[in-house]
Amino acid sequence: MAKLKNYLVSVLIFFFIFSCKEEKKATQSEGPSQMEQVMAVHDEVMPKMGKIGRLVGELKSKIDSTEQGMAYEKAMKDLQDANKSMMDWMQGFGNRFDSDEILNGKALSEEKQRWLDEEEAKMNQVKEKINSSIAKAEALLKQ
Repeated sequence: MAKLKNYLVSVLIFFFIFSCKEEKKATQSEGPSQMEQVMAVHDEVMPKMGKIGRLVGELKSKIDSTEQGMAYEKAMKDLQDANKSMMDWMQGFGNRFDSDEILNGKALSEEKQRWLDEEEAKMNQVKEKINSSIAKAEALLKQ
């Protein structure tokens, strides 16, 4: 139970950091930084967490011992895995970077730049997992 509380506190802190971000004035000649690009992917898929929860609820009520019921169960587990991937990514990302680096464009050390490269790849995988699990669940529910 304590582990769950620590996990939830970490997630809440992460959300707090991002809810407090200020608008940065970017010059016309500059494109988004790599950090901004990673956060844009996060911001694109984060609203889908509610849809995942709704779909899990719909699928859960349809699970039984039939072949179709097992397909519902697999789709539900895929959604739950996608949700966990997002939560794990946010926790890991929040542990690696401070708010100045995330929100204010503070310069990264060489090590942190390598971490950002890793986190960008991870976030793209999370995005794919979220989008594909939602699409599969929705298609299965339409059958």
